[in-house]
Amino acid sequence: MSLSRTYILCPGQGAQIVGMGKELYYASPAAKAVFDEADQLLDFKLSAICFDGPQSRLDQTDVSQPALYVTGVASFRAAVEAGALDAAAITAYAGLSLGEYTALHLAGAIGFADGLRLVSRRGKFMQEAAVAQPGGMVAIIGGDEAAARKICAEAGGGGVLVPANFNAPGQIVLSGDKAACDRAVKAAEAAGLRAMPLAVAGAFHSPLMQSAAQRMKEELAKARIVAPATPVYSNVTAQTHGDSEGKASAAESIKRLLADQIVQPVRWDQTMTALVGLGEARFIELSPGRTLAGLAKRINRRLVVEENAGFKPKVTA
Repeated sequence: MSLSRTYILCPGQGAQIVGMGKELYYASPAAKAVFDEADQLLDFKLSAICFDGPQSRLDQTDVSQPALYVTGVASFRAAVEAGALDAAAITAYAGLSLGEYTALHLAGAIGFADGLRLVSRRGKFMQEAAVAQPGGMVAIIGGDEAAARKICAEAGGGGVLVPANFNAPGQIVLSGDKAACDRAVKAAEAAGLRAMPLAVAGAFHSPLMQSAAQRMKEELAKARIVAPATPVYSNVTAQTHGDSEGKASAAESIKRLLADQIVQPVRWDQTMTALVGLGEARFIELSPGRTLAGLAKRINRRLVVEENAGFKPKVTA
């Protein structure tokens, strides 16, 4: 059965793994061109870190964000080049946090070089904010938004503790200062929920990232961004960009929401629920990994998410 809708899902920070993009690079001229251009534009050789690590360097925010952006774009172009994907047939794009930039580039709102510059600055600013104001993140398994907000109220203790990621039903991530995160683990367990501290550099998508958000606002103001040719879902609103403001001001809305995204929760659950609710469709997750496919199963166990449109590169080098 041919499906009339195709959605592209772009992964965010946490999906990075050493070796990402290496098979694509040697199997696809289109993918190779993406990595080669990125290596020329950046002040370090991104491809070497993606392909050979070390993982500790790849995990640093200022590297992982451009790495995921470049790998996602490369995987998309490789699939199109191989005939596994028709770029003109995409119904909408959605990206988790950093992945929203990948989605916006693929939808025609941001040029590749401009997008790479923005994600590189975003990673740098967030890394510096994390060093200036140390914090952490805790995944709460089994509760809903009301339960998560109750834990934040009980464990905040005058510090910062907020919902940061609504990933899927029963999976919400809290973000805040380290002491509040420690208290959140105990409060969650007392409420009969499972809590898991995450190995992250800082309190992302929380007020502790305000300095990064302000610096990104200034960068975005200078960026050339246009209304996307294909709808792109916003992490902040879980609606497509321009839904509330109209096409004429979609570009300004994108700039505002991308800055807000750094301190606001990612509403991935709501975004995916909206897409699933529109009826049967083809869902494709770009490289690397299967993180978003795993979250999708929590929304609908029967939902099938293809890995990179089924394109399997064959390494010849």
